[in-house]
Amino acid sequence: MQVFRHIAPSAQPVALTIGNFDGVHRGHQVILETLRDKAAEQGLVPSVMTFEPHPREFFTPDQAPTRLTSLREKLELFADAGVERVYLCRFNQRFAGVSARDFMQQMLGRMDARLILVGDDFRFGAGRAGGLDDLRAQGFIVDSLPDVLVDAERVSSTAIREALAAGDLTHAERLLGRTYSISGHVAHGDKLGRQLGYPTANIYMLHDRPPLFGIYAVKLSGLGGQDLPGVASLGVRPTTKHNGKPLLEVHLFDFDGDIYGRHVRVHFLNKLRDEAKFPNLEALKRQIAADEQAARDYFKNQHD
Repeated sequence: MQVFRHIAPSAQPVALTIGNFDGVHRGHQVILETLRDKAAEQGLVPSVMTFEPHPREFFTPDQAPTRLTSLREKLELFADAGVERVYLCRFNQRFAGVSARDFMQQMLGRMDARLILVGDDFRFGAGRAGGLDDLRAQGFIVDSLPDVLVDAERVSSTAIREALAAGDLTHAERLLGRTYSISGHVAHGDKLGRQLGYPTANIYMLHDRPPLFGIYAVKLSGLGGQDLPGVASLGVRPTTKHNGKPLLEVHLFDFDGDIYGRHVRVHFLNKLRDEAKFPNLEALKRQIAADEQAARDYFKNQHD
């Protein structure tokens, strides 16, 4: 898959979809599958235009939604879906000011977009002035897709964020089409878990506003072989930190290996409890032991 950070002239005409695609959920997956199939039928290159940062992070950073996927995760999911080309547009003041007419002529025309596949409510250009009729009036072939429903519920990134925030991982999985996960590199931490007898892998997250917090039964992938079970804490560590930044820590069961620097993925399977502040380290250690046992019981029950 090719990734362009500018709108480059294309040697081959493209079939294009446009959007933020945060989470690449089941609704997005239908769009990408349709894009791939139509591109194959018409001899076009299946392509995506997406934005970094999210436009709402640019306009209202304090009110922007939490991200479900990092940029790397999103690109990996695009590649898995058969996308061959991604136009990664930097969303800044200049991009936000591009008129609908210039967007069509200077961007879509420059990349030779022969087919544009978007949702029914797609808008574009400064002030969201452009719509599907404008695209068609400029000669673009446009296909629009309705919302995707799961059990009569519209699939959306917002609904997934709400499910994750509520600890309803089953609901989030239904809408995503997969278990929710976070990937990152294993980094060195303050080694407190090791001092307490529960060594953890600290997963470096690119964004400090994750969509979920708490203690979870998880599996970790990316080390080769089978996924490894464990218990994870995602939070600000109130017992030991004041105004701490969110940290993802994973204690793997019956594992003793050096995995610093490895890129891994943490799959969140079951929420055990919310994060809490304890009066001292001894109380924290007792709770960690209880969390480990609860996670082990969860995995045991999955196999019974």
